[in-house]
Amino acid sequence: MSEALRLCLVGATGLIGGKVMEECVGREDIRLQAIGRREAKLPPGIRIEYFVADPSKWGEVFEALRPKAVICALGTTWKKSGENEAAFRAVDRELVLSTAKAALANGVERLVAVSSVGADTASKNLYLRVKGETERELTRLRFPRLDILRPGLLVGQRDNDRRTAERLGIATAPLANLFMLGKYRQYRGIKAEIVARAAIALAKRAARGRFVHDNDAIRRAANSLPILIEE
Repeated sequence: MSEALRLCLVGATGLIGGKVMEECVGREDIRLQAIGRREAKLPPGIRIEYFVADPSKWGEVFEALRPKAVICALGTTWKKSGENEAAFRAVDRELVLSTAKAALANGVERLVAVSSVGADTASKNLYLRVKGETERELTRLRFPRLDILRPGLLVGQRDNDRRTAERLGIATAPLANLFMLGKYRQYRGIKAEIVARAAIALAKRAARGRFVHDNDAIRRAANSLPILIEE
């Protein structure tokens, strides 16, 4: 049996981070680690090395853990940031980039970063523009392997409150997906657990390069993750 992948999760308190942990329960091919600013709700049966530290100390944690791959699921919302652009950028851009730089400086070879459909440095939408800026800067860091995930509307149960428009979008996603064809397929709703499985599968890939994955590519990656065989 090959050695388990030392995989570090950053952003465990969010929807995708929580699903990554759930998908790693019982997996012998993953040695899961996590770094966060606060404790996360851990799923039953999880085996994980979880470190709570100020982001300024995350480089030291990476140095101690020595993961081969990192899944970065950090992110906030306009509402959570107090509708303040600087506060929003501090998480979705600056914290993501400082985390990536710390990981790279401590030998991490593979980074899987969760972004968003429509990410574009020229977008008039602040959220999408910041996501695009972050993707651009991540690419410039030149990880041996970088995977950027651009899921559509994330479907899943969050512990915190959702915006009304987001709740409505999720409720109508199954019907709306039927009409999103061609270039609009990338905007379809997608289950958070599918994105999480894709992130894990891509973190296990050794081929070098920089890759961007839309909904369809995310689903293909998720389907490539070996299924656990329960004894």
